[in-house]
Amino acid sequence: MQLKETFEKVKRASKSLALLSDEQRNVILNAVADAIISNKVRILKANAEDLAKMSKENPLYDRLQLTDARLEGIASDMRNVATLPTPLGHITKQKTLPNGLRLCRVSVPFGVIGMIYEARPNVTFDVFSLCFKSGNACVLKGGKDADESNREEVALIHEILEKYGVSKDVVALLPATHEATGEMLNAVGYVDLCIPRGGRKLIDFVRDTARIPVIETGAGVVNTYFDKEGDLEMGKAIVNNAKTRRVSVCNALDCLLIHEDRLNDLPALCEKMAEKHVIIYADTHAYAALDGKYSYLEHATEDSFGTEFMDYKLAIKTVASLEEALQHIDENGSGHSEAIITMNEQTARKFQAHVDAACVYWNAPTSFTDGAQFGLGAEIGISTQKLGPRGPMALEEICTYKWLIEGEGQTRP
Repeated sequence: MQLKETFEKVKRASKSLALLSDEQRNVILNAVADAIISNKVRILKANAEDLAKMSKENPLYDRLQLTDARLEGIASDMRNVATLPTPLGHITKQKTLPNGLRLCRVSVPFGVIGMIYEARPNVTFDVFSLCFKSGNACVLKGGKDADESNREEVALIHEILEKYGVSKDVVALLPATHEATGEMLNAVGYVDLCIPRGGRKLIDFVRDTARIPVIETGAGVVNTYFDKEGDLEMGKAIVNNAKTRRVSVCNALDCLLIHEDRLNDLPALCEKMAEKHVIIYADTHAYAALDGKYSYLEHATEDSFGTEFMDYKLAIKTVASLEEALQHIDENGSGHSEAIITMNEQTARKFQAHVDAACVYWNAPTSFTDGAQFGLGAEIGISTQKLGPRGPMALEEICTYKWLIEGEGQTRP
């Protein structure tokens, strides 16, 4: 491996993190957060170089873009991580066996976490903060679209680490090449866990190629069902927020399911989205309800459903019952986030019990699927798999455990 030396350095550096106290980690995290703000011009300059290479029409442009406000938010999230209790050293199980052996299961870091991500420069800071707080070193593999931003961010982190006498090798940024991705996925013995964040193509490639353990963060094909007993004013706010708050993120709404009894309310339900020029791909019944009342209307095709748009686009499907809505989600959802809008608690509970997704909402937008919004400080990704962590992954989810056994010379018969 051409990057073997890099992996070896990170592995060695990961051991040194165990020598830091939680207080020391928090001081450094706050110092990095301060540096983000004091170096905003420097970071935004690098980000502007990346943005100049991408069309504004590209759905990834919004994900790639950093602003003063977004950097303030990133720094705030990092400070929040510093205030959280350490996830390390927690005793999760303790018992004494009949033979006198004392068993204790305690939380510990994975060691080295590899992160593969695309046009998401915020992920660089988020992953560092969570890994550092949890005692993990990290190997970052960003996409070429965000390479200038990522390199400036990691250089800033390295400056703060060296200032506080911590090896900069606890954070490594690999070249933005496909070859580097392949090397990370084959770094057996060096990288303990790989977490990919990106589109379906990237996720599938990592899952199918990796020889190291992977936690899959799946694509977000997100549905919201407006029930026959849904509140219209509530629905208008929820649907608009879920669709238009940030269209390029994985928790953005892709398909609105509406009960056929509420088709007359569909123009009002979609009204605010017209202000953002959201293109609606409507099925036959929904099209008829919106025709002449919504400016950006097109006929839905088979491909309209089950698609993660990452753009100002939305599919609408009419259903005759809750059961039909659930069937649509079963067939087209990605297990990320799903929502129901209804004033009927029995209907809502049935929806939540049936839907197989990491996050299932009742009368709230899916835009809340986020580690910081869940009070986790930040997130390293949103897992859609069922083995291991599920949903927003933060400090606890990037720790494992080990058993500590104490005795007085007992031997096994």
